[in-house]
Amino acid sequence: MSGTRVSETLRSELLGTAGLTVAVIVATGLTYSRRLEAGHLRAGNARATFIALIALQALHFTEEYAAGFHERFPAFLGLAPWPATFFVPFNVIWLGIWVGAALGLRAGYQLALFPAWFLAIASVANGIAHPVLALATRGYFPGLWTSPLLAAGGMLLWRRLMTITARA
Repeated sequence: MSGTRVSETLRSELLGTAGLTVAVIVATGLTYSRRLEAGHLRAGNARATFIALIALQALHFTEEYAAGFHERFPAFLGLAPWPATFFVPFNVIWLGIWVGAALGLRAGYQLALFPAWFLAIASVANGIAHPVLALATRGYFPGLWTSPLLAAGGMLLWRRLMTITARA
């Protein structure tokens, strides 16, 4: 791959995922401004919701990949397509982080809240973005079918995380 092509691809990957930066900032703020309540009775509900949402995100990623999101979304933004060697590991690594965080929440680790908050926020954002992209392109946009499930799950996870945390 030539240097120009590498820089175009890297630019596309950075700009195309920049929206997730907002989710990272909000999730970071929530992680440090809200503390897990020790022995909270509803923690199991939050973990179960988190695990279910991880499974939904895996299904969403599968839909996106199969339908070519990694090519169509960057093109929609006027960017170079994302290679599968970026898109697949990016998603699989996040799935792994979320699974690890679900285990961390079970153990009561405060830091495990960050990936949970991030997934809740990103899920709601997906639930909004994919229908908007479908409307903008006047047709199916990869990820559209699973995005409403993500939005609903993200809102539920947000609510459950709020019940197991308190202001720091």
